[in-house]
Parts: sequence; C-alpha cells; structure tokens
Amino acid sequence: MNKKVLIPLVVLVLLLIGGVAYLYVNLDKQKKANEDMTTLAELDKKEMENEYQQFADQYSEMKTQINNDSIVSQLTQEQLKTEQLLKELKSVKATDAREITRLKKELATCRAVIRSYVLEIDSLNRLNKNLTAENTRMRGQYAEATRQIEGLNVDKQNLSQQVAIAAQLDATGINLMAKNKRGKATGNLKKCKKLQLNFAIAKNVTAASGNKTVYVRITTPTGSVLSGGGSFNYENRTLAYSMKRGVEYTGNETPVTLYWNVNEVLPQGTYNVSIFCDGNMIGSRSFSFND
Repeated sequence: MNKKVLIPLVVLVLLLIGGVAYLYVNLDKQKKANEDMTTLAELDKKEMENEYQQFADQYSEMKTQINNDSIVSQLTQEQLKTEQLLKELKSVKATDAREITRLKKELATCRAVIRSYVLEIDSLNRLNKNLTAENTRMRGQYAEATRQIEGLNVDKQNLSQQVAIAAQLDATGINLMAKNKRGKATGNLKKCKKLQLNFAIAKNVTAASGNKTVYVRITTPTGSVLSGGGSFNYENRTLAYSMKRGVEYTGNETPVTLYWNVNEVLPQGTYNVSIFCDGNMIGSRSFSFND
C-alpha cells in the first residue's frame, strides 16, 4: 500500500481509539457521580420517612396522655395528615426533586406544628404543677383554672424525645448567587469568580444555643461536589463539604453568609445546595445558572 495512504489511515485509527477511550473514562465518571447523587437522595428520603413516622407515633402517644377531647381531636387530625404525607413520600422516587422538595416543605410545617403542641403541653404541665401547689391554700380562687387543666398529666420524661425533635434547626431563605470579579451578581458562570450563599437559621426557642458548625455541600450539574478541602459525618458515612462556618446560635433567627472561591470551570445547569448542622440536614434548594 502507498505510504501516502497508509499514514493517514494509521493516524485516523489512533484518533478513533483515543476518542473511544476518552468517552469510556468520562462515562464511567458520570455514572459514579450519578450513583453518589442517587445514594444521597435515598438517604435524605429515608430520613424524611423516619421523621414523618416519628411525628405520627408522637401524636398517638400524646393522645394517650391527655383527657381533653378538644386537644385529642386536633392531635388526631394532625396525625392523619402526617400519615397521609408519609404515604405520599413512600410512593415518590428519591430522584423526583419537585415532589421531594414539596414534601420537605410539608415536613418543616409538621415539625413546627408538633413543636407548638410540645410547648403547649409542657407549658400546661408546668402550670398544672404550680396551680396544684397553690391550690392547697387557695383552692377556691383557682377552681376555674383547675377545671381547664383537669385530666392533663404529662410526664416531662415522656416529652424528652419530642422536645429533641422540635429542637432541630431549620435553614430558611436559602439563596446562591454567582459574583463576578467586581463583586456584582452575574448569571454567566464564565465570568463567575465567587459563589455567595445566604440563608438564615430560623428562630427556635427549644434548640440548644451555643457555637455550632454549619457544613454546606454544593453539587454541580455533572454530579460532582465543589471541593472545600474537608469532610464531615452524616448518617454513618463521611461526606465532602464545599464550605463550612462556625455560628454562634442564641435561639433567635441567625443570618449566615458563606463564600466559595471559583477555582475550576463551572458548567451551566442546576446546582443543588444542602446545608447540615448538628448531624441533620437542615435545608436544601436547587439553583439554575444558564447564559
């Protein structure tokens, strides 16, 4: 065969082999990234299912601890609503981001509702004990108050688990912005030099105050996690984080801002933000960046 024909054929074959090898390696990386995202989504869904089930069980337990028909009726309605949401969650795929986000918002509402019942029952229990002591010398003056709390006898030890769940923190107002070199917001990731994340840890009078460490994972459209140089423990496994920050929490709403300096090419598409604190995922949201 003529050398002028043979050489281009050899070059073409080598280029084809190299292209196939490159495509295989990238497909393998993408597959692993997708598997990691699916695993995290399943963990998140399982945690939501467990929490919904805990709420339903707590409503059932609280109904056995009181004899107030009005409160029992309210608890029954909330229990049925919680069980229905749990049924919906079990039928949803972990990768259905829209439904998972909706049910996560419903879960936050359920948490707030049960927190209010925990506080109400605990408050009525303490009031009952104080009024019982006072009633030994002023029985007549507190007769009406005694009738209002008749039959309410809640053991604080039985409320400990309920208070712990009510004390879980929530991240609200989550917002991720791309900033250019002048610090201005931009939708063009090619010009992005820094990512700014803003959110607030919601007010929670039942939560323990003090210094807390907040971890943030930002997942790119390709499934990789923007590197922050470290990791943390969650659900018996180690996860890499993109950013972390120490926060002094006093029980009041606490604003938090974190920055991630861009050190790699950021692809266009949907970015998922997950926020963790005290061993729990306290908030998540997705953001789309397109030219």
